[in-house]
Formats: sequence, structure tokens, C-alpha cells
Amino acid sequence: MKRKALLILISLLIAACLAPVGGSAMAQSPQASAADNSAQNQKDRDHHTVTPIDQSNKPQDLKISREIRRAVVNDKGLSTEAKNIKIITIDGAVTLRGPVKSERERAEIQAKAARVAGDTNVNDQLEIAGSK
Repeated sequence: MKRKALLILISLLIAACLAPVGGSAMAQSPQASAADNSAQNQKDRDHHTVTPIDQSNKPQDLKISREIRRAVVNDKGLSTEAKNIKIITIDGAVTLRGPVKSERERAEIQAKAARVAGDTNVNDQLEIAGSK
């Protein structure tokens, strides 16, 4: 009898530890935790825009994307948002997508891409966060 009562007590304690308490302190509202580009990601599902899944696996295209990404990441003056933009290269044509914090960041990233891929090969679709 004591053993059965002890097992029940242990089961209840384990269940209490695993159950969320009042909505869980770890949970956040969707508005508070949404990424800056979550709305953009939603729009990408329509398959009318170029996304990273479309990135070419041709060695030259991979090299172009890699060089642009390296230049962006190594620029200490760019925000984290700017460093996380999408860089997609297909047959030498580069598409830049995602949020940046300012027009200055947009221009700097576009210039870096143009130095690697050439001015006419860059499709700048970057958006300044907060302005639509």
C-alpha cells in the first residue's frame, strides 16, 4: 500500500514538473516574437518570387553568393538584420532580399553585390525595416 501511494506521489510530482504553469513563462505572444521578415516569408510561399531554395548549385553561382555573403558578414558596420539577408544567385544573376535597417545598409549591400557580380546582374529587393 505504501509503495503504491509513493508511486502515485512520484507520478504526480513528475506531471507537475512537466506541465506548463499559467501559460508558461517561456511562451511569448506571436506579435512579440515574430521576426522582422516573417511576413516576407509568408509571401514567399506563393512561388512567384526567388527564394534560397532556388539557389543554383553551379560552382560559379555558389562562388558569387559566397563572396557576397562573406563581404556582408565581414562588414562590422552592418546590422544583424542586414547580415541575414537572402542572397540567391542563378546563372550569374544575384537577387538580394530581406529587411535592412536603413537606406545606407541597402546601398552598401547592393554595392558589395555589384562589385562581385557586376552592376547589371543584381536585382535589389531589399526592404528597409519598418517602411512599406
